Amino acid sequence: MDSSNKAARFSLGESLVVMLAMFTILGVMIIKFDMSPQIPILFVFTLVMFYGHLKHFSWDEIFNGVSEGVTPGIIPILIFLMIGILVASWLKAGTIAGMMLIGLKLISVQLFLPTVFIICAIIGITVGSSFTTVSTIGIAFMGIGHVLGFAAPVIAGAVVSGAFLGNNMSPLSDTSNLTTGIAKVNLYTHLKNMSLTVIPAAAISLVAFAMIGLHSAKNADLSAVNAISVQLMATYHISLLTFLPVFVLLILAWRKVPAIPTLLLGSLTAIILSLFQDRSFTFGQIGDLLMNGNHVASSNTVINRLMSGGGITNMLSSVALIILALSLGGLLIKFGIIEVLINSMRSLISTPGRLILATLTGSLAVNLLVGEQYLSIILPGETFKKSYDELQVDKKYLSRTLATGGADINALVPWGVSGIFCSATLGVSAFQYIGYAFYPYLNPLMTIILGFTVVTWTTKRFKKRHASNKEEFS
Repeated sequence: MDSSNKAARFSLGESLVVMLAMFTILGVMIIKFDMSPQIPILFVFTLVMFYGHLKHFSWDEIFNGVSEGVTPGIIPILIFLMIGILVASWLKAGTIAGMMLIGLKLISVQLFLPTVFIICAIIGITVGSSFTTVSTIGIAFMGIGHVLGFAAPVIAGAVVSGAFLGNNMSPLSDTSNLTTGIAKVNLYTHLKNMSLTVIPAAAISLVAFAMIGLHSAKNADLSAVNAISVQLMATYHISLLTFLPVFVLLILAWRKVPAIPTLLLGSLTAIILSLFQDRSFTFGQIGDLLMNGNHVASSNTVINRLMSGGGITNMLSSVALIILALSLGGLLIKFGIIEVLINSMRSLISTPGRLILATLTGSLAVNLLVGEQYLSIILPGETFKKSYDELQVDKKYLSRTLATGGADINALVPWGVSGIFCSATLGVSAFQYIGYAFYPYLNPLMTIILGFTVVTWTTKRFKKRHASNKEEFS
């Protein structure tokens, strides 16, 4: 039975009811009853699954939908596990401690949050991965901010904002290459066009972080900074060699080596470094480190908290959430609910501004319903691509809209792959940091504003010029 027949089983009204019921249940269970997201999503998945069966979808169709939904998440799940290994090994080798020590000595308290935002953006552009940025320098900044007395959600918001800005503007970014591939746009044309929304969004974010930083700096405990710095130097052998895993990671990223081998080689370098530096750390203990994470038992409770973590086990809760969210998304796609909702927007498209808004809304809907950033780029991209041709809107605006509506917004969805990752890695609930992650809000907003102004104006100008040339030729 083809997908069009399956999609017909759910009308637009019924699809909207299913969507609203889902968000109501998730909101009540997660926010009011403070449940971990895994259980509410499992509950909603169960309801949707049985409702689909009542709508005459066979169990084979349902399970195929689950399989197809989970498949796009296999690589992200593996990356999650590899990052758990990376964090544990870098904590053991003192690489994170070294980055923290430099930060504590050089970073101004008043400018801490703007510095976090800028440096994470630079690292993100360099390595082309928001995940790598968050799991390396992001963790170091969380530790520095904790020592300085900044609230964890605020620091996480600055880290996430900078990391996803870097992801937007990096030629190495997988999402940039995916969006340009769908829109058939030159990568550097896309990045140049992307900067028109990125720059104002970054500027406003920078001002916001500066204002919060100046207010929070009043509560900074500067006496703790020196004590923590001394304790870090006493606990770890910090030297230039400590930063070797960082250099390995950067070199591999510049050479465009895929994420999984890059993370594994960065971890291997840190493990070898740990064996070389710490004679009490034996080869037999490597397995426990990578599985259960790094554990520090010094006389300083702050150091113990900051330098403990990572490992595969600590990522399993997030992996479970991803599998459940993608399984639910797979059902919604298999039942045709996503297709019905996105296609319903096409009837509202009559101007370039509305087209940009519809594309971004489609990405937002997929992010909220499925939680997978690649699907939030692919599904709206393929749906609205013809409309850009029909309205003679340059495809570079399609690629920009998909990048902002897909990658950026995914970081703000607590059950989205990026939201889950940032929450698990930084140790801050997505519900807490999304209020301070200004850039992922502002960049889509700038995209909509430019859609109704600049894009509309340039499209009208192009049409007039095209009509004039056609008349002259005739």
